[in-house]
Amino acid sequence: MAERAINDPASERAKALRLHSSDNVAVLLADIDVGVTIGDGDVSSGEAVPAGHKIAIEHIAAGAPIRKYGQIIGFASKAIAAGRHVHTHNVEAREFDRASVIASPPDTDFVSTPATFQGIRRDDGGAATRNYIGILTSVNCSATVANHIADAFRGPALDPWPNVDGVVALTHGGGCCVGSDEGFAQLRRTLGGFAKHPNFAAVLVVGLGCEANQIPAMLASQGIEPGPRIRTLVIQDSGGTAATVRAGQDIVRDLLDKANDVKRAPIPASELILGLECGGSDGYSGISANPALGAAADLLVRHGGTAVLSETPEIYGAEHLLTSRADSPEVAQKINDLIRWWEDYAAKNGGKMDNNPSHGNKAGGLTTIYEKSLGAVAKGGSTRLIDVYKYGERISKKGFVFMDSPGYDPMSITGQVASGANIVAFTTGRGSVYGCKPVPSVKLATNTAMFERLQDDMDINCGVIIDGGVSVAEMGERIFAELLEIASGKKTRSEIHGFGDNEFVPWTHGAQM
Repeated sequence: MAERAINDPASERAKALRLHSSDNVAVLLADIDVGVTIGDGDVSSGEAVPAGHKIAIEHIAAGAPIRKYGQIIGFASKAIAAGRHVHTHNVEAREFDRASVIASPPDTDFVSTPATFQGIRRDDGGAATRNYIGILTSVNCSATVANHIADAFRGPALDPWPNVDGVVALTHGGGCCVGSDEGFAQLRRTLGGFAKHPNFAAVLVVGLGCEANQIPAMLASQGIEPGPRIRTLVIQDSGGTAATVRAGQDIVRDLLDKANDVKRAPIPASELILGLECGGSDGYSGISANPALGAAADLLVRHGGTAVLSETPEIYGAEHLLTSRADSPEVAQKINDLIRWWEDYAAKNGGKMDNNPSHGNKAGGLTTIYEKSLGAVAKGGSTRLIDVYKYGERISKKGFVFMDSPGYDPMSITGQVASGANIVAFTTGRGSVYGCKPVPSVKLATNTAMFERLQDDMDINCGVIIDGGVSVAEMGERIFAELLEIASGKKTRSEIHGFGDNEFVPWTHGAQM
C-alpha cells in the first residue's frame, strides 16, 4: 500500500481490524451477530456480518467516501450508521481524482551476497526452474494431434527420462480467420515466448498447413529458427492425423533423450522472474497474502531478481500507487495510457471498468473494483516501478515491472510466462486450484479456514498473519525461502495434482474474420 502502514494483525486481538487511522470501516476477523462490540471502541454491530466483510465504525453520510487502507474504495449510496454492514447494498463506485505525482522512491538496497537456487542452465544462458518438452500449436485445428502426441508420454511412459518433468501439449482456440492486427501479433508473441522459454528443453510446433498463422512466418516474427531445439510438423504435409502423431512421437523421443541429460546447479536468484497473481480474492487478500507476497517481491528485487505485476483492470482505482513509484514520468505515463486504453476497450465492448469484483469476491467481502485493486497492488511490494510491458513481451529489465493483461487469472499468467516468468506466486482467499506448465505455481492462502479446508491445494498459509503471531515481513521471508526451494525443484501442490495442461489461455482480441 502507499504507506505500507497496515496495522500489523500480529498485535491485534480485536474482532475487527482498522487498517489506517483515516478509515471509516473495519474488517471483521470472524462472523458476528447483532450487539457485538467492535474492537476496543464504543461501536456495536447493528446486524449480523460475515468474517472478512466491512463494518462502519462511524456514521457515514450519503455520498461520503468509504475509506479502507487510508484510500477511497467507494462512496456511500445512502447513509450508513455506525455498526452497520458496509457492502454492495450501500456502496457504489464513482469516478474520483486519484492523480499522483512521481514520488522519487528510494534506490533499492541490494543485498551484498545474493541468494541462489538449484536451477538448470540452458545453452543460450537461460535459467530454468523446470525441464519440460513442449508441444505448441499454430492453430486450433492441430490441437487434437498435439494432444495425441503428448498422451504417449504420460505416467510410467516417461520413466526412461527421469530428469524430465513432463511432455505437455499447450493448445489454444485461435490461429486462423484473423486480420493482421495487434491481436494476431499478440498471439504470435505469446507462442514465441513459450517456444523460447527456458523451462522448455525443446519444443515441437504442430500446424495444420492452411492456417493464417503459418509456422515459418510465426517463428520468423519472433526471431526463432527451426533447429535441434525447435522442431516443426505440418499435418497436411505429413500424411494426415495418424502419420503426424507417429512422426511427432518419434521427434519427442529424440528430444527427450537430449533433455534428460541435465543437472541442476547453483544459479543466482537474480535470474528468477516471479509472476505475481491473485485469484478468488477475499476481504483478507489485501491484509495478509498480498502484502506478504509484496514483501517477498521486495526481497527478490533486493537480490537482483524481477517481479511482474499484471491484470490492468485490477489496478483500476489504485494505479496512482504505482505511478507514484515509477522510475520516470515516461514509465508512469505508460500505466496511465493502459488505464485509458482499457476504459475505451471496455466501453467498445459494452462493459465498464467498475463491473468487478466477481460473485466469489463479493461473497468474501470485496465490494468495489477500487477495494479489490488496492489489495491487488499490494502484491507489488514497495520498490521502484522500473518499466511497463505489453502482454507476452519479453521482459528485459530487472526489478519490479508491470505487464498489461486482462484480470482473468489463466490468461494473465499465460502472458507472464510468455514474458519470461519462470515461477509464479498465486494468492487466493476463496480457494483457486490453478496450476501452470511449464512453470511452477505457488499457492498462498489468505486465511486459515480456507487453507485447512483446501490444504491439499495450498502451499503456504498466510492466514497466520490474521490469526496473530506472524508479521507481514516475517511471512514475506518465509515466502521468499519457499520460492527458492520450489525454483530448485520442490513440487507445488498443483504440480502434484498434474495441473497445467489445460491452463494455457492466450489473450486474443481483434476481429475474427
